[in-house]
Amino acid sequence: MARRGYAPDGRKRLRRFSLWEVTRYLIPVAPAHLRRVLNANPDLPQGQASGGNRSFTLEEVLSLRKHLAAEGSAAKEYRPWKPEGAEAKVVAVANFKGGSGKTTTCAHLAMSAALDGYRVLVIDLDSQASMTSILGGTVEDEWGTVFPLIAKDYARTAEAENALRHARGASPLPLDETLQEAAGFDPKRVVQRTHWPNIDLIGAQLNLYWAEFQIPVWRMQLPGWPLWEAVGNFLSDEGLLADYDIVFLDTPPALGYLTINSLAAADILLVPLGASFLEFDSTGRFFDMLYATFASIEEGENARLRAAGLPPIKFEWDAVRALVTRFDAAQQTDLANVIQAYFGDFMNAFRQEQTALVGQAGEQVSGIYEADPRDFNRDTYLRGREIFDRTYAEFKEILLGTWWRDAQMEGGA
Repeated sequence: MARRGYAPDGRKRLRRFSLWEVTRYLIPVAPAHLRRVLNANPDLPQGQASGGNRSFTLEEVLSLRKHLAAEGSAAKEYRPWKPEGAEAKVVAVANFKGGSGKTTTCAHLAMSAALDGYRVLVIDLDSQASMTSILGGTVEDEWGTVFPLIAKDYARTAEAENALRHARGASPLPLDETLQEAAGFDPKRVVQRTHWPNIDLIGAQLNLYWAEFQIPVWRMQLPGWPLWEAVGNFLSDEGLLADYDIVFLDTPPALGYLTINSLAAADILLVPLGASFLEFDSTGRFFDMLYATFASIEEGENARLRAAGLPPIKFEWDAVRALVTRFDAAQQTDLANVIQAYFGDFMNAFRQEQTALVGQAGEQVSGIYEADPRDFNRDTYLRGREIFDRTYAEFKEILLGTWWRDAQMEGGA
């Protein structure tokens, strides 16, 4: 079923984008002006002509963006803004309520950001691997997931501890074959290209769930290992934050060790929920448990850090937002208003409606941006596209605000 949307060779291919789509959604120029630019610059990608229409690959669109950013109007934004030298922002999409729209939201935000011109890394931390399927990834075993990177973080901490134990004449912590292999693991082995030219993936598969059992075992062996920092450490230490603009973390529907790692690594936390009482109730409990979990970590760790004369830790996010997904205006408006009032400024203003386009694209394990507009009624396509465009616009406003704030703080410092 997953391969219904694949090419005959069993791989996913990203469709081409018509001149109409390029000028309406991707590059802020009129069709006539873009034609003039192409005619005046034969070295630029000219697209593929068919029946009087012209279409472009996303790679070609990115090349046109680059040219127009250098040669076009200074009043227009041909490439998305990011402060020079700034690292990627890490975005966790989390809720321990299954079916809340985490993977759908995460996938479409990643695709929206890619269409906007950002370099994106998506990390699938859910052993159900739905995100991996959407992005056409293949993962043979846990060594193709984040597991060896978490194991590497523990192995490094254990090696440092063993150096201290050796100096004291104490017996070392054992490093089994798995940890010895993980200690020298290259993260590029798990980063795979996708059919999107500017989206890379660290995929998941069923064996990733083993991490939920192995992480607490390592923590018992070495209580000083900050297990919640493993994902954040490999993103920063291995240079991945410098290689991308945005990193999206798709989390499992549970507040387990992988989710805790994701939340600790995140700069921005997005919490999708449906406008039903059970999802509202569950999401409230998610925030309660989130607070209790991280407050407990802070309390325990800070007691140890104070005793050692070290500065305390504090978990903070640049932004936290809840957003309503799969919204049915005819049935759920009253409850959505209650949810909006309850969460206040923590709630996104736009409610993500369920449309026929989302359902039909999902049948082919694809995102709506991968769907060809010619396969749909025009109004159906425009409405479905607008829903995720507006979700992304609200997210981008938060993203740019956090980058701007960082830049202001650095300037002030």
